[in-house]
Amino acid sequence: MKDGSVEIENRPGGMSGHAAALLVRSLRPRQWTKNLVVFAGLLFSQNLFDPVLAARALAAFVLFCLLTGAIYLLNDVLDYERDRLHPQKRHRPVASGALPRATAAAAGLALLAGALGGAFGLARPFGWTALAYAALITAYSFGLKHLVIVDVLVVALGFVLRAVAGAVVIRVEISPWLIIWLIICTLLLALFMACGKRRHELLALEGNATDHRPILAEYTPQLLDQMIAVVTASTVLAYALYTLSAETVAKFGTSWLSLTIPFVLYGIFRYLYRLYRRELGGNPSELFLADGPLLLDIALWGLAVIAILYFR
Repeated sequence: MKDGSVEIENRPGGMSGHAAALLVRSLRPRQWTKNLVVFAGLLFSQNLFDPVLAARALAAFVLFCLLTGAIYLLNDVLDYERDRLHPQKRHRPVASGALPRATAAAAGLALLAGALGGAFGLARPFGWTALAYAALITAYSFGLKHLVIVDVLVVALGFVLRAVAGAVVIRVEISPWLIIWLIICTLLLALFMACGKRRHELLALEGNATDHRPILAEYTPQLLDQMIAVVTASTVLAYALYTLSAETVAKFGTSWLSLTIPFVLYGIFRYLYRLYRRELGGNPSELFLADGPLLLDIALWGLAVIAILYFR
């Protein structure tokens, strides 16, 4: 080990097992839970148990995991200097020096090209949506992340594109009403988590916050608290209006979907509890996976939606 970095063993004939393990770690598999949004279109179009469409949605999920993993890897290369100043991110393989930046960049570009090629092979509309996502995140990395408010909106739009991708890949007619509310609810929920993440970073990094993420200089805890309050109320209201609307009741033939509102309320309140009381939220995916009550709430919400839409 030299200067806090780990030497990578180079063996003739290919990459060492250690380097491969570091690459997989850099793809951040625990972050792939964000890509579960891809299944929203399948669930709410009432095609969850169609084996062909379910297989297409699963393939889309895998490709988005590879795509987002490649982007994470390339971002680690671009943000190398700033990540070294972060108390947690400095331990990532690229930031710590354990994984050479040249290796990470080459692997990231190859994986990105493969994921986009697979996306177009699966379905052309899905391919264009995946390409739009990659272009959006690239624009974010090279400039949009330095624009106040725009930065969190772009992060939220990334979730919207995931939801749209999941809808177009199954190639079934989905009502504009469903698409609109899928986009609205996804956008608001993603904004809620993005604002929470900014607030956590601002407070956790204290004086070093702007060294890691310069845009944090434009935010204050009070401003983010106001944004979180607005988005929280909007998210609950949007979901409630969707479940209670005449169009939704006519589409699914039941008004029972409104019974899932308490699960949404509990999930949001639980996240706020963890954010404010436990001072967590810097990594929403890690928070969801580590919080038993929140995981149980999400599972119960999913089971309730399936029971209402498919077995009423």
